[in-house]
Amino acid sequence: SLGILVWYAATSAFQMDAILALQTSGKIVSFILLLNMLFRPLRVIADKFNVLQMGMVAGERVMVLLDNPDVLENSPIAKDHRIQGEIEFERVSFSYLEGVPVLKEISFQVKKGKTLAIVGPTGSGKSSIISLINRLYQHQSGSIRIDGRPIEEFTLSSLRNGIAVVLQDVYLFSGSIFDNLTLRNPEIGMDRVEHAAQLIGIHDFIMKLPGGYSYQVMERGATLSMGQRQLLSFIRALLYDPAILILDEATSSVDSESEQLIQNAIEILTSGRTSIVIAHRLSTVQKADQILLLEKGRIVEKGTHQELINTGGRYARLIELQSHSKNPEVF
Repeated sequence: SLGILVWYAATSAFQMDAILALQTSGKIVSFILLLNMLFRPLRVIADKFNVLQMGMVAGERVMVLLDNPDVLENSPIAKDHRIQGEIEFERVSFSYLEGVPVLKEISFQVKKGKTLAIVGPTGSGKSSIISLINRLYQHQSGSIRIDGRPIEEFTLSSLRNGIAVVLQDVYLFSGSIFDNLTLRNPEIGMDRVEHAAQLIGIHDFIMKLPGGYSYQVMERGATLSMGQRQLLSFIRALLYDPAILILDEATSSVDSESEQLIQNAIEILTSGRTSIVIAHRLSTVQKADQILLLEKGRIVEKGTHQELINTGGRYARLIELQSHSKNPEVF
């Protein structure tokens, strides 16, 4: 449009006298300004159309998730039961895809208040066991019992209210530290939060932050170190006082400076409650009451740290490899 305007004005100027050309030049400048005023909102409309298309694509993804029929419902025999903490797997098999088993006849028992460590290479089925305990998936065969009851007899709410899971990737929301710890549960007050923080050993650090427990955390906890985020997740789990605590590789991404503080926090968390620890670090595994070594969905070794060392099997070789390696994670 601007090019056509300039061409028209230039060709017309030869046919005008000096006075008329001078008057026309003002109109040409006005047209140029008006063209900019016209096309600016058109460009904005085009940009909004792009944003709208991106929003429609994102909305479709959300709708696919909401419409996903693969959701477990409470079984007809399910009732609210308070979990005490005993866990038993009996010949449990599970697969995400039919014909591709992930767990193959897994059997173990964890007494109330005891700690079970699960080790093994990536893809051996460690995290799948955690998913089955929370009933995120339904196992195909075998039996999973909690406190002697089949897991299907628990309502999903009563089951998951009694289990706390601390993951490797800690997600913190944009908001205050207090809100991130309580998840805005009105039943949890400041006194309870401060007591839990003191037990974990991070209260003094929080009080040094601007605003203390009101300090605003950025999305995913970008302003905090990995170790600090992990300790906050421990407080979050402790506040809900679960009967069963699950640590899914919760120490694998922390630096050595924070490791001792986190190990102390783990001892406090696991004290008096049933714990399942998936870990790579020897310092976390060796204190467990029972250790399972998984390979390709099967339990290949079972026992205490010392018993497995004495047998000289796969676990003992991994420990020996770990002791000679600069990398503390070999499982």
